[in-house]
Amino acid sequence: MNTYIKDRTAEIYPEMVAWRRYLHQHPELSYQEQATSRWIEEKLISFGLEVQVGVGGGYGITALLKGNGIGPTVALRADIDALPIQDEKGCDYSSTVPGVMHACGHDGHTAALLGAAKLLSEIKDKITGTIKFIFQPAEEVTPGGAKTMIEAGVLTDVDAIYGIHLWTPFPLGTASTKAGALMAAADEFELEIRGKGGHGGFPHVTIDSLLVSAHLVVNLQTIVSRSLNPVVPSVVTVGSLSAGQGYNVIADRATLKGTVRSFDETTRLLARKRVEEIIDHTCAMFGADYTLDYKMGYPPLINHPAETKIFAEAACEVIGAAGFNEPELIMAAEDFAHYLTVIPGSFLFVGAGGEGAEYAHHHPMFDLKEEAIGSATRILCTVALKRLGCRL
Repeated sequence: MNTYIKDRTAEIYPEMVAWRRYLHQHPELSYQEQATSRWIEEKLISFGLEVQVGVGGGYGITALLKGNGIGPTVALRADIDALPIQDEKGCDYSSTVPGVMHACGHDGHTAALLGAAKLLSEIKDKITGTIKFIFQPAEEVTPGGAKTMIEAGVLTDVDAIYGIHLWTPFPLGTASTKAGALMAAADEFELEIRGKGGHGGFPHVTIDSLLVSAHLVVNLQTIVSRSLNPVVPSVVTVGSLSAGQGYNVIADRATLKGTVRSFDETTRLLARKRVEEIIDHTCAMFGADYTLDYKMGYPPLINHPAETKIFAEAACEVIGAAGFNEPELIMAAEDFAHYLTVIPGSFLFVGAGGEGAEYAHHHPMFDLKEEAIGSATRILCTVALKRLGCRL
């Protein structure tokens, strides 16, 4: 790895940690990242970059670094939104916003990309080409901020895009990615079943929406076990079932919510078809009516081979070949997948787990090993320079 990048990252590392902790203390939910966006804007302006705010009609930000000479344009992306979770950590940088916290590492992603923007802006006279820094809102909820930013033209004239995720299931000092499918498509559904309520002692004159729901929870599990190709990974999960209020009352209505995960469009569309058929036939069997809202969420994240090769090389230069690996498929979803349907690019996990960072993403006790922020910054700088063909 370039010695300058390594040494300079070490010098600004305390500042990046301070940025991350500030953001952790002041989280904002998806589509509400106004103060976060303004804070990032001030930092980028101080680096001397060309900054555009309000990208996509929300709180998206881009910053442009124009090098000394004509060359490709490489984009680096971080997400900036938090989650509706109460922070239960007792540390001095816990969230100060009730019911909201950075429980997925987006604060670390933002700090790492800010670090890369600061470092690279200091050597822009040695860079041939252009680097676009993308700070994207609303990754955590569909339709996702990536889609609206793409529609606003954020990828216009961009030749390749790279993104990272600090990932606590992987230990500190590692990096993971691979060409092809990496993360799942994440679709979701909400179903209201309408039966006929009544007294618990007279079930024969009712249509029990809770009973219909129970059959549906079981029947939907046959999609993966009997309808989809068993060698292609997929998941159908009913995560919520709500019906009834009393022990002696048969519920007239029930609500189910669930998710469907897949890695290719054939499986994705077949799974949706079977969800719709099973719901229709099961409700018909009991004489119940229903309303189904099925949302196609993020597509599967498919890394481009050439860009993934460059990303893997950059990671190996930073952490060493022994720390790099190709992971198994990951059933979590990422709206970075939208970028990869438009231009070449790649997504990579930087290990951020270890003592003090044992809890899963989206957990109230979530935290990460902050040393991973420095690794992410070095990897982002290295991949940008490699893709542009720059040698320091």
